[in-house]
Amino acid sequence: MTAIHAPRILRPHPLPAALLVLLCLLCLPGRPAAAATPFDQGITLLAARDFQSKAQAIDLLADSGDTRARSILTALLAGRLFHVKKTGALVLAEKQGRAYRITGALSGTAEGTVRKRALRKVTINNRLRRHIKAVLARLDLTDPDPAVRLAAVNAMLSTLDPGSIGLLTKLRAGEQDPRVRDALATAIAIGGLRSSDSRTRLDALAGLDGNLNPAVRNELVQLIADEQDEAVRSRARATLASIETRIAWSGLAETLFFGLSTGSVLVLAAIGLAITFGVIGVINMAHGELIMLGAYTSYVLQQLLPGSVGLALLLSVPVAFLVSGGVGIVIEKTVIRFLYGRPLETLLATFGISLILQQAVRTIFSPLNRSVASPAWMSGMIQVNPVLSLTMNRLTILAFTALVFSGLYWIMKKSAMGLQVRAVAQNRAMARAMGVRAARVDALTFGLGSGIAGMAGVALSQLTNVGPNLGQAYIIDSFLVVVFGGVGNLWGTLLGGLTLGVANKFMEPWTGAVLAKIMILVFIILFIQKRPSGLFPQKGRAEA
Repeated sequence: MTAIHAPRILRPHPLPAALLVLLCLLCLPGRPAAAATPFDQGITLLAARDFQSKAQAIDLLADSGDTRARSILTALLAGRLFHVKKTGALVLAEKQGRAYRITGALSGTAEGTVRKRALRKVTINNRLRRHIKAVLARLDLTDPDPAVRLAAVNAMLSTLDPGSIGLLTKLRAGEQDPRVRDALATAIAIGGLRSSDSRTRLDALAGLDGNLNPAVRNELVQLIADEQDEAVRSRARATLASIETRIAWSGLAETLFFGLSTGSVLVLAAIGLAITFGVIGVINMAHGELIMLGAYTSYVLQQLLPGSVGLALLLSVPVAFLVSGGVGIVIEKTVIRFLYGRPLETLLATFGISLILQQAVRTIFSPLNRSVASPAWMSGMIQVNPVLSLTMNRLTILAFTALVFSGLYWIMKKSAMGLQVRAVAQNRAMARAMGVRAARVDALTFGLGSGIAGMAGVALSQLTNVGPNLGQAYIIDSFLVVVFGGVGNLWGTLLGGLTLGVANKFMEPWTGAVLAKIMILVFIILFIQKRPSGLFPQKGRAEA
């Protein structure tokens, strides 16, 4: 009897099941690869050889928001962006001798030096350069620093398009800085001038009256030349005329400022001479050399304090006063005192002293000119408007002149020494009878005038080079100021110096520097013929 076996149940083999699972997994839809960012796309397009693709790359980098975009675009504009030929990596390169030191453009890490043939430069043309400048300016429009935003707006004026006008309009609504807001308004108006709509151009012209931005003037000149609409052209001419008027007034203001600064130097140079000439009656031809000694004092102090330019200049003022004043007292006690009442002899004697001082300086410092550095707070300028700027060194000298004049005026009007000086100047015999030591007053007066000349030399060292002939350029002008203003009168010296300085600067553009001085000399000669005592004649018995 045959045994009956139960049916055999087949179990799946584990290996085929695993294979089945694996196949299922492979058949599932895969995870998409990460999409390339605009920054990555821009970096890729920089490798293209056509400029159109590079223009797209520039826009992609600018719009990416990646912090590395600015450095890459700046390097591209400067011609420092390269690809490594072997790897295609983008690097920033700086030339070192015959090799190039490279840095990874994306990583920012130094990668050593390579030969030029190992690199391929990312080339651009002029159109792309202008495009990069505009893109960088657009990036700067949101910078926290108002100065950076202002510079960005000004940089965009030559590359305005409808897209940038919309951006500027949006930014102006939230701008807090008034200068940046005005610049944005100017840029928007310039964009309006380029519109095809006549009404838009007229509205833009209405907002540009008196605008001194050079880009506005250039745009108006171009608009007048190309405009077909007579109403727009007429309005553009009127706007340009208003701008030209403001430019002319700004030019006059600048000339006046330079004239006042030149006049302040003349006042400093002449005010000491006015005191000595008015009180003692000495024609001091060595006054220019006393100015020169003050200038050399500032030079010596800067050599002694090379790391403290500002401190050296501040210390130069009192030290120059003491040096030139001390030399003046020595001159008065050793030479001038024995020549009172003989003006011709004092003129010749002081002329000889001037030659001795010049030769002494040449022996000590050499005949070469020396330069005196200006401190940081005297450098730069104050920008009043786009066409008018005031230099800090001349502003400082104007303020210094006012301070010296005020101090000297107080000494002459309020102090005991000033009372004695005025007494001797007005009536020497009566002053002696009242117990005033006239010889002592003469020495102190000559020393005071010489010390102020030294302070004038410190101021001049900030405007010109210091040399042995420095004082000779100002001695004649100083005498002209004293004679024109009135001998011994401080207010006359101040007004005379400022008047001659302003008149000289206003005439120079028309006649030239040399002819302007000649005309001023002729004017003073004619003026003295009518008014021998000057603008403010000396008062007192001696004058009578």
